[in-house]
Amino acid sequence: MISNAIAAVDSENRRKEPLAPFNVGDSVRVYVKVREGDKERVQVYSGTVIARKGGGATETFTVRRISHGVGVERVFPVHSPNVVRLEVEGSARVRRAKLYYLRQRVGKRVRLREKTGSD
Repeated sequence: MISNAIAAVDSENRRKEPLAPFNVGDSVRVYVKVREGDKERVQVYSGTVIARKGGGATETFTVRRISHGVGVERVFPVHSPNVVRLEVEGSARVRRAKLYYLRQRVGKRVRLREKTGSD
């Protein structure tokens, strides 16, 4: 009985139209709705997906980029109505589920190996 109630709430809070399929290591552009006072606009945040966490309606993903020499990470809920859309710019070949090791890297060492047809 309780699991049925949880499943109902979970399905109710999920996104109606799914985001573009993406994985850890992909370069993405996330379009986010931002409210400033009574105005609303869409802001683009681009970077590399370094983690996906959770499942169901509470699933999140972390996007990292370097802004003015400083590493900036943002966590987005997959099923949030504030995430308007997501575009995958490129995919990289990674062998980890979480790319937290990129936090210690700077410059060219942050780059990931691009995925080719044989990967």
